[in-house]
Parts: sequence; structure tokens; C-alpha cells
Amino acid sequence: MTAIAVESLEKTYGETKAVRAVSFEVREGEIFGLIGPDGAGKTSTFQILAGVMEATTGKASIFGTLAREARAQTGYLTQTFSLYPDLSVMENIRYTGSLRRVEPSHLRERAERYLRLFDLDRFTDRLAAQLSGGMKQKLALACALVPQPRVLLLDEPTTGVDPVSRREFWDVLSQLASDGLTILVATPYLDEAERCQRVALMHLGEIRQLGTPAELRNRLAARRLELNTPALAAAEEALVGVAGPSQPLLDVQRFGDRLDVLTRDETTGRRTLIETMNAHGLDVAAIRVDEPTLENTFVATLRQFGHDTIDAPFPAHADHAPLRDRAALAATRLTKQYGGFDAVRDVSLRIRHGEIYGLLGANGAGKTTTIKMLCGLVDPTSGEIEIAGERTALRSPASRQRIGYMSQKFSLYDDLTIGENLEFFAGVYGLSQEQRAEKQRWVLAFAGLAGKEQLLTRGLPGGWKQRVAFGAAIMHEPALLFLDEPTSGVDPLARRAFWRMINRLADAGTAILVTTHYLEEAEQCNRLGLMVAGQLVAEGTPSQIKARQRGALLEFLVDRPQRAAEVLRSTRDRWRVSLFGHRLHLITDDEAEGARRDAERDLTAAGVAVHSARRTHFSLEDVFIRIVEERRASLPPDVAA
Repeated sequence: MTAIAVESLEKTYGETKAVRAVSFEVREGEIFGLIGPDGAGKTSTFQILAGVMEATTGKASIFGTLAREARAQTGYLTQTFSLYPDLSVMENIRYTGSLRRVEPSHLRERAERYLRLFDLDRFTDRLAAQLSGGMKQKLALACALVPQPRVLLLDEPTTGVDPVSRREFWDVLSQLASDGLTILVATPYLDEAERCQRVALMHLGEIRQLGTPAELRNRLAARRLELNTPALAAAEEALVGVAGPSQPLLDVQRFGDRLDVLTRDETTGRRTLIETMNAHGLDVAAIRVDEPTLENTFVATLRQFGHDTIDAPFPAHADHAPLRDRAALAATRLTKQYGGFDAVRDVSLRIRHGEIYGLLGANGAGKTTTIKMLCGLVDPTSGEIEIAGERTALRSPASRQRIGYMSQKFSLYDDLTIGENLEFFAGVYGLSQEQRAEKQRWVLAFAGLAGKEQLLTRGLPGGWKQRVAFGAAIMHEPALLFLDEPTSGVDPLARRAFWRMINRLADAGTAILVTTHYLEEAEQCNRLGLMVAGQLVAEGTPSQIKARQRGALLEFLVDRPQRAAEVLRSTRDRWRVSLFGHRLHLITDDEAEGARRDAERDLTAAGVAVHSARRTHFSLEDVFIRIVEERRASLPPDVAA
């Protein structure tokens, strides 16, 4: 049965056509993903379906009723959630229920059910302002579900949420969909799009591709070669020179300890890769072949329509290259206590000039507190910090001039224009008038906002704000750069532009510390540190951390994925089982073949048909969740919480 029908939908703002003749259908009980870059038209489409905005032309209906007249059947989560921070968890739910005219008896019953489902029943009296990001998302979802809608619209619901909470959130969505709820979700995270039954790729208000994630990857008709080499920058430059739409190599993307090279033909692509590397005197340590990612498909599709990353050459004047491989930052046994609570405990790390170091952890793990101590915003309770050989004057003007910092919450003033923000930060960093004009022109070009410096910052979409904030943080060419969630909410194409610039800064000798919740992005870092409950529990390159994992990751294609997940979770740790559309992932410590047979036996006995089963490679997200969950299990309950 069709739950959502969109027919020739158009939305125009003045002379701007945001949505152009969009048509698609979503089946009842389906999770359907709408993906696309900033300005693609996703939010306008959502607002029309939610009945809060009229279409210019065309038709949007919910179960055969026009969207505006079907609002009682629709739940809608916007990018900025409508929670009341000064109300408790239960008070937020009651308030939403009263607005939607839910009977008090039904409200109590539904509130208890959803709070149990989301593991929030222990926190009914806690203020919404005191919840973690993941808990806030779950509460917002519970509020949207209390009226029992038949359709749920989620506009980027997990932006800024850590991987553990994000996986729990998607497990809940899968369960709700299996119960018949229809879910339309917009997300900038392509690993999340893999969890949808079908996805549509929007660009400039039009749908460019539609199908299952597997169908979209297959349409690309390409293979992905993972190249390990000790000379990443030189290899990238050499291979980009022979890559293009009509070349054997289609695309080259740099990661922290490898290059991903896309090719139409594996044999020809491998030969071209090796010949190019040999011609430039570069070593090939290893080549691994895999299928393309959904992000590869996304980027390739947009390039077909002339949309690509902005490459604005950075006007660099400082030379940090002579500092390469010297310690830019060193922390020894860093601890921060708030009352009797250890936010950070005995953290020691060392970051070299020219290195990109990723600090990962679930919400509350201590990442932001660590960064604030390292850049002098918060004093440690104990431990030592050394920046470029300096231990005592870390807050001096000279020390601060060597540091760049982009915070989680956009380092910009919403009441100022873009130009005023840039002028303010240029003044803070002591740039000359000539440097200010030059750097401001670069920031505007990098952000895709040239000629729009008079726009108020508060009116910018999140992705554009992030680009301006990043540009502001590096105008003074710092030797040490802190980036706290720099690409949160940024689409994959813009994220590539971010990382191209981050890599260029590192190649020029800047030391960079990054936090991110997007673990495919964490692969861009040269080294990673994983934090749990205030402690650094794992460290190494992305490949090293994945290689240390024991056991195996198994992938099953089944006919009843939600039932399959419930069966496997009934006798295994819940975190070991994850759903990706019709695919099911199982992490096992046992021998792979035996674990596969055991899982197939359990599924078959429960009436689940297994179409295929195979061993696959651990993703960094799988590793992250395993380390976090196993570490939490070893901690006292009060610390693990």
C-alpha cells in the first residue's frame, strides 16, 4: 500500500525554484531515505509533506489525503528539535500529547511504552537540557510518536549524535517500521542511508537517482581499490593526474592511511595504478579490492550533473614544513575532575606537526573537555600539557596565535553578517588589512558564498555555517589546529572539500586534532584515539585498530530483517547485531564458518529465510561500538552510565 505519494511537486521562493517536478512514492512500513547536498530541496519537501508549507504546484498526499489535511497522521522531527529544555522528559511528552489532543489514559500508556523502548524510563524527571545528544533525539522521537502517527518525517535526526546512540536510534526505527510505521528520513550520513530500504538522491531540487542502496551502487558499475602506500600525498597527486570520467581511474580519495581509487575495470585499473606509482618512484604496500560505497555513488552522480567540490587555493604565507614530525602537542596523565566526577582520567597523547589525529568517543566520553584543556580554555586538575615546547605560558597571546579552534557549536555570531564575523576573527588573530581582505575572499570562495558577505549568519544552513566557521579558524594559519565536530551536518561533497583543505594544512606542517561522530570520516585521520568514560582505551592508525579485532563480521541477506535481528539478539549481546535495510551484520568472537552455521540454524528455525551469508570486513564503526561496549561492561555501573 502506498503511504506517501509525491507527484510533480514544485516549490518556488521568489525567483528560486527549490523543488522541481519531484515525484516518488513510499510504501507503508518502508524506511525511505532522501539524500542530497545543502540546498537540494530536502527540507522544503519535508515541510510540504508535514503540512506546514504549501506547494507551488503539484501534489503531496499521505494515505490518499492531501498532506495539509493529513497532519493528524504525520509526525515530524525538524533539524532543530522542538524540545523544551526547562521541562522534564515526562513533561515534554505530556505537553506534546496535550497539543495533539491525546486522551490522558492513552498518553500515559504510550509514554511508558516509548520511554521503555528508548531506554529513557529511568530519566522521566530529568530536564531535557541535561540529556545527552542521543537522549534528546530519542525524547524528540518519543514526543513525535505519542500521537501514534502513521507516517514519520525525520529531517537529519542524528546530526551530532555519537555512533553508539545513532545505531540504537536506527534499531528503534527498524522496529517501528516492522510494526507498520512509514518513515521518510533525510540524512547527510551515507552509512545511515545504507540502513534504508530505498533512497532517492536529490540535487538542485530534482531527484537524480532512486532505488535500493545496492541498486545505486551497482549502477555505478565500478570497483574500489584500497591502496596502502607510505607516500600518501605524492601518490594522491600522481593518481589524480591520470583520473577522470573517461580514464581507467575514475576517482581518487585520500584517507588517513590509504587512498581509495575507483575504476570501471579492476584489471585495467590495477595496472594503471601500479604503472603510475612506479613511474613516480612510489611504493605500493598493498592493494585491496572492494565494492564502491554509497558515498562513491553519491559523488559520481553529482559530478555527472556538473556539481563538484569547490577548490579555492588557500593563500598561505606561514611555513610550518620545517617543523614536520616534531611534537606539536604532548599531554601527560591529563585529568579533569568536576566535584567527585572524573570527566577525563590519565589521558596521555602526542601529536606531531604534519599529523591529523582523530579523537573519538561516545557523547560524554570526555573529548570536548580534553580539547578545552589542550587549547587552554580549561585548567586540568592534574597532568602536564606541552605545546611547541612551551609548558607554562599556554594562555599567552603568543601561544594563542599558534592555535586555531573550531568548536562544536559554530564559532560564529548569529547576529552578525558573514563579513562582520570574518572581520571580527581577523582582528582577533591580528591579521593586517591586506591579509584580512585576502583571507576573507578565500573563506567566501571556499564556502561557496562569494558576494554574499552581507547575509546574516543565523540564516545560513548548518553546512554553510560550518564552512565559514572552519575558514575563520584557519585564517591566521595556525601551527596547531583543533576541530571539534567540524563537518557535522555537512553533505558528502562539501565534506570532501573540508578534508582536502585539512590534508593540505597537514602537508604544510600543521598539527591537527579532530573529533568526529562520523566514523567513515575518522578514516581520514592518520592516527586515532578512542575514549571511553574519560579514558583513552585504544590508539593507532585506522588500519591498525581494525586489524587488532578478534573474531569476524558476518553479513546476512534475509527476507525478514527485523525478525532476524530479534532472533539473533535473543541469544547474543544486542550490540553485536545491526540492521542495514535487508542486510544484517553480526559480530562474532567465534570461528567464522561455525558462527555462520549457528546463526543460519537459529534464523531458519525461527522461519527467517537466509538468501546469502558471507564474511566481510570490519568497519571502523563496528570496531568503535565493540570497544565502547566491551569497555563499558568492565566498568562499575555508575561510571559506565
